[in-house]
Amino acid sequence: MSTTLSVIVPVYNERYLVAASLGRLRVLSDSPLLEFIKIIVVDDGSSDGTEQALASFRAALESEGPGGKVSWVWVRHEQNGGKGAAIRTGLSHVDTELVVIHDADLEYHPRDLLKMVEVFLEEDADAVFGSRFMSGGYKRALFFRHALGNRLLTFLCDLVCDLNLTDMETCYKMVRARLLKSIPLESSTFDVEPELAIKLAKRGARVFEVPISYSGRTYREGKKINWKDGFRALWAIARYAMSDRIYAEDERGGEILERLNRAPRFNQWMADVVRPHVGDRVLELGAGTGNLSVHLMPRLSYWATDINPHYLDYLDSLGGTRPYMQVAYTDASKGESFPAGQQFDTVVCLNVVEHLQDDVAALRNIWNAVAEGGRAIVLVPCGPWLYGSLDEVLGHHRRYTREQLVQVAQQAGFQVEQVLKFNRPGVVAWWLNGRILRRKTFGRGQIRMLNVLTPVFRRVDRWLPLPPLSVIAILRKEGADASRPAKS
Repeated sequence: MSTTLSVIVPVYNERYLVAASLGRLRVLSDSPLLEFIKIIVVDDGSSDGTEQALASFRAALESEGPGGKVSWVWVRHEQNGGKGAAIRTGLSHVDTELVVIHDADLEYHPRDLLKMVEVFLEEDADAVFGSRFMSGGYKRALFFRHALGNRLLTFLCDLVCDLNLTDMETCYKMVRARLLKSIPLESSTFDVEPELAIKLAKRGARVFEVPISYSGRTYREGKKINWKDGFRALWAIARYAMSDRIYAEDERGGEILERLNRAPRFNQWMADVVRPHVGDRVLELGAGTGNLSVHLMPRLSYWATDINPHYLDYLDSLGGTRPYMQVAYTDASKGESFPAGQQFDTVVCLNVVEHLQDDVAALRNIWNAVAEGGRAIVLVPCGPWLYGSLDEVLGHHRRYTREQLVQVAQQAGFQVEQVLKFNRPGVVAWWLNGRILRRKTFGRGQIRMLNVLTPVFRRVDRWLPLPPLSVIAILRKEGADASRPAKS
């Protein structure tokens, strides 16, 4: 087995070491584990002659002829933006399976990257950190107080992440490129290290550590990180512990979905409402990050599907300990994307149909996937008069009345067993945020309040003299004598 790797090298004022550091990367080309290596060098506005040193190294490479399986990319920032800014620039050039950051000094040795690659090939890893504090490698004895501060930062980060990392501040963080490119990195300095660790944990990434060697520099030798960076890291841990920005913004409102993860009691309420109607062979459309799925499992067979590749990656991580769970790309609007040869006694479709141009065609595709006598459970937003900015950012084409949902379901061939009204208390918050304040998302405080108040909402929901925020249709596919709708 082999893979491909991009190495991002942020460079700032390393005139005397950068050529030697880049030269060390040649060791990667000798490994059969790597079929292609792209090295992306980002000169982050150096002012000490580093630009000339890089030009000399580049000229030497070109004189040697083609680089075989190694490709080099050279980028320069006119102004210094910090390590995080250099990483963001480097990521824009990544087109490989894996990506890692390699500092332009001589503190880390690239041969350790090969040990990290092995973990990706042997385990189902999303990220591998090279730890300077695990036994198995050598390290130069330096700066006890610096090491103590590093361990403190790692401890605090572990509290936030609920991981047992031994070296959060390590430079060597190797990540699956598609995953890393889907995470919005906001930091510009060395606080990118805790940001990346925390956001990987919040994304449910499978993180491994391997011991690496470390030859740290003294400050006389050019070490740049100092006590100010320690305070920045403390602030970053506190900041990103509270942050919901773990998905790059997309047209599907992924950041709102992640924020709703902070209301698990609400997800439990929704699951409790639909669970009595769910059978043993289930297809869930638009599973997202599995907020509802985990409450409906286990089942004899449970297919969790979505169209967002980042959500599918996350669902894959949930399936690792659930042998009955399958993960697949399925677009409700495209019948050919449904699991081939499968019939389900239940199709769960919550907050999906309103995103589709042709809702009747989508429900016909669902009809085709349901076994005779089986059910579809369809939840949609209720109340066209509530349509506002939140619906726009989420990509809703419409909100439904009860009668509209029944009509669409019947056109698709379903018999309507019942229509449940759900979440009357939420109408006020949706109207205020989406119609009056024209907000694009919910505040974290509002989501926490929703989670706290959900037990009360569950008790009073049926008694409130308010229209529901959503309606849930329980639909049945009749037996063999039912007329089959035309395929869409």
